[in-house]
Amino acid sequence: MVKFREIPDPVRPREALELEWTPLTKVGKKVKDGKIRTIDELFAVTKRIPEWQIVDWLVPEIRAEVLNITVVQRQTDSGRKMAFRALVAIGNQDGYIGVGIGRHAEQRQAILKALQRAKLNIAPVLRGCGSWECRCGQPHSVPFRTEGKLGSVRVIFYPGPRGLGLVAGEVAKRLLNLAGIRDVWSKTFGETSTHINFAQAVYYALTNTYYLL
Repeated sequence: MVKFREIPDPVRPREALELEWTPLTKVGKKVKDGKIRTIDELFAVTKRIPEWQIVDWLVPEIRAEVLNITVVQRQTDSGRKMAFRALVAIGNQDGYIGVGIGRHAEQRQAILKALQRAKLNIAPVLRGCGSWECRCGQPHSVPFRTEGKLGSVRVIFYPGPRGLGLVAGEVAKRLLNLAGIRDVWSKTFGETSTHINFAQAVYYALTNTYYLL
C-alpha cells in the first residue's frame, strides 16, 4: 500500500500539448486559441472541466499526490481479475483542488487514470479569514463553516486564526495544503479510515465554499 507519494511532473509541457492536443469541445478550443487564458476565466464560463488537458494548459504549477493505492478484485467468467485502485489529489496551493480515482491492471496506469480524473474534477475553493479570533482579512483559512459528506464519513471545517495550523487528519491535511489553506479547525464522523470516502468528503467540504454561495 502506497500513501502520500508526490507525483513528479504531473503536467505535460506546453510544447507537447501544442503538438499532441486537439481539443474536442468548444471550451477546449477557446483555451487553446487563447480566448480563455486563466483558470479563473474558465470557471466564469463553465462549472466543469470537459478535457483534462485544459488543466495542463492553464495551471502549469499544479501539484499531485498519490493518497492511496490498493489491490482490488472482481469476479469474471474466466475467474478473478486483480487490479490496482489509485486515489490521487491535485491542487495549485492557491484555491484549486481536485480528487480522482483510477483502476487498471498496472499500477502506473491506475495512477495516470486517477490523475486525469482529478484534473477533470478540479474545482475552486473560496478562502478567507472567518475566525473571530483573527480577522486579519488574509486568505489563510475557510471563510465560514463548511461541511462535506460521502457514505458514512462527514467532515466539518471551521475557520481558524493565523498560526493555528491544520487541526485535521493526515489525508485532510494533504488536501488542505493542496488547496492553499493553512489554518483550520475540523470535526470528522464515521469511518474515516476509508481513504476514498474521507478524501472525497474533504473535497466536497472545500468546494462547497464556492458552489454553495
